[in-house]
Amino acid sequence: MTVYSLDKLIAETRRLAAEYKRSTGQSLPVSGEIARHDAARILDLTLCEPRVGGVDAIGNGKREGQRIQIKSRILTTDSKSGTRLGQLNTSGDWNTLLLIIMDEDYEPCEIYEAARDDIMDEVDEAAGSKRAKRGALSVAKFKNISWLVWTRETGLEAVL
Repeated sequence: MTVYSLDKLIAETRRLAAEYKRSTGQSLPVSGEIARHDAARILDLTLCEPRVGGVDAIGNGKREGQRIQIKSRILTTDSKSGTRLGQLNTSGDWNTLLLIIMDEDYEPCEIYEAARDDIMDEVDEAAGSKRAKRGALSVAKFKNISWLVWTRETGLEAVL
């Protein structure tokens, strides 16, 4: 048993990661864990430990039983266009993918969700490109095929 609650540890991790980035210009590799915590808290998900087959969480409530892969990106005013999601586990046993967009303080701004079939169609289409690695999509392309499920300003959106 730890002395600190998980919420306090995540808050301190956010603070340290943001300060490190401001001080060094380099990112600490913690955004994925912060995003998993935020997605579970905001969208009523149960995190999987250990993660198997690209499944980070299992849905509850409106997402009951859904197997979910979670990705994150820090987007700032100086972020490059063409920012990519990174490698997806395309062979995993997941149904939907969540993208948590965070600000420079590692706080969630928006959450998008896309169905596996839509993602796989885009990945297969992009596979012919020399620049596209298997299972990597741009944030812009992901936003085009997904739906917005949460924003910092308005909270939960209607689930399609």
